[in-house]
Amino acid sequence: METRKIRKRGGNFCGRTRREFLWQAGGGFTGVALAAALGDDGFLQRQALAADGLTAFRNPLRSRPSHVPARAKSVIFLFMYGGPSQIDTFDYKPSMKGMDNKTVRVKTFGRAGHRQSGRIVEPRWNFKQYGQCGKWVSDLFPHLGACVDDIAFLHSMTADSPIHGSAMLMMNSGRILSGSPCLGSWINYGLGTLNQNLPGFVVMLDPRGGPISGAKNWSSGYMPATYQATVVRSRGKPILDLAPPEGVSPEMQRDMLDSLGAYNREHYRARGDNSDLAARIASYELAFRMQRHAPEAVDLSRENSRTLALYGMDRKETEVFGRQCLLARRLVERGVRFVQIYSGGNHGDANWDAHGDLKSNHDLHALETDKPIAGLLKDLKQRGLLEETLVVWGGEFGRQPTAEYEKGTGRDHNAYGFTMWMAGGGIKGGVSVGRTDELGSAAVEDPFHVRHLHATILHQMGMDPDRLTYFYSGLDQKLVGVEGAEPIGQII
Repeated sequence: METRKIRKRGGNFCGRTRREFLWQAGGGFTGVALAAALGDDGFLQRQALAADGLTAFRNPLRSRPSHVPARAKSVIFLFMYGGPSQIDTFDYKPSMKGMDNKTVRVKTFGRAGHRQSGRIVEPRWNFKQYGQCGKWVSDLFPHLGACVDDIAFLHSMTADSPIHGSAMLMMNSGRILSGSPCLGSWINYGLGTLNQNLPGFVVMLDPRGGPISGAKNWSSGYMPATYQATVVRSRGKPILDLAPPEGVSPEMQRDMLDSLGAYNREHYRARGDNSDLAARIASYELAFRMQRHAPEAVDLSRENSRTLALYGMDRKETEVFGRQCLLARRLVERGVRFVQIYSGGNHGDANWDAHGDLKSNHDLHALETDKPIAGLLKDLKQRGLLEETLVVWGGEFGRQPTAEYEKGTGRDHNAYGFTMWMAGGGIKGGVSVGRTDELGSAAVEDPFHVRHLHATILHQMGMDPDRLTYFYSGLDQKLVGVEGAEPIGQII
């Protein structure tokens, strides 16, 4: 085994070997990555142990068998942060025409508290029928209207909170309180990764800012950090700190890792009781591999002009969200399990939270997202990827049919009945299930809770919502909670 001394001009480093120097200079982190690399050839199964000191080490991101036959391999969640108005987008309420400014008795609950009556704000856009199914869609979404035969609309969604922070946590993690793993974390925990070179869970934020509650919305909670999301940006460098240090090539990094082999064999044999070893090994090795493979995955110069135009990247208004949708397609194409894209950032009219001028707010955000989303669905379909990619659209809640203030057209939050939709991944197209009342204020037929949405996503990915558990705080925790939830059978 080679033991060349490290030398510099005029001497050496106290007679230490190159391996010893690299280990001490790098704090040992490169050695952690090497251990994962060696795991591919079975080294870790022979040399490293889990927390109990007896069980063989196993990569936490290894691919796992599904509970039931899977219809989808990946999920793209298009999160309309702020809460789009259901009756102005996909929940057609023709009886509201002519009711503008009329006061009606209706129970509502938003940030202004409980109310028993309100002033009607009738829908500000006309609706038109699309597709063979004849689905009524608002003029806000003319491009998406052409895709309705591939979409299942859920018009009776309900949630537990009408407040952004807790409602977003529920939509992402199934809980209104922070500290629980998000949907993408559960999927990667349950199924493992389809690739060894990219993250299993990716989040893309609106350039105007992140959503309220911040990183809690893509956290792995009480699970190891291995399962949390990697944030990918739509402008500039998609992934920060991805390139190796100046003057250090990937080949040099690999040579450094190889040089630490003998040291690590002894080091990890002695540390078989390290409970966090698996997560750290997987994380450092993934970071090394991403330096080589992620740049290609996010390089849109490889796409032709026709594809770029399909996503709206030839227009200023749609360029940002179009870029994110195209990145999402490239990522799921390469085996990324879960991609979440946020439309809307920061606060106020920077997102879908239309408390003031409903028309200007929704005109802006629908224009930014309509063509890119339609382009995503069409592109997935023509590439044969829609059959195995589950696309989900919606916000943390909807909006009320009545005005929030004495004047103006703004609507308050509505968690009693709102619309979301799903497409691809074994979901029926051209169907609408559930119904809200004549004003769109609350679900009155087949109400579905956020848990049912999560159960449906897990089921399509091949997991039984009641069998997918993680032991924490003395309990077998589940995404769907102790209440449990059945998948929405009408759309499967």
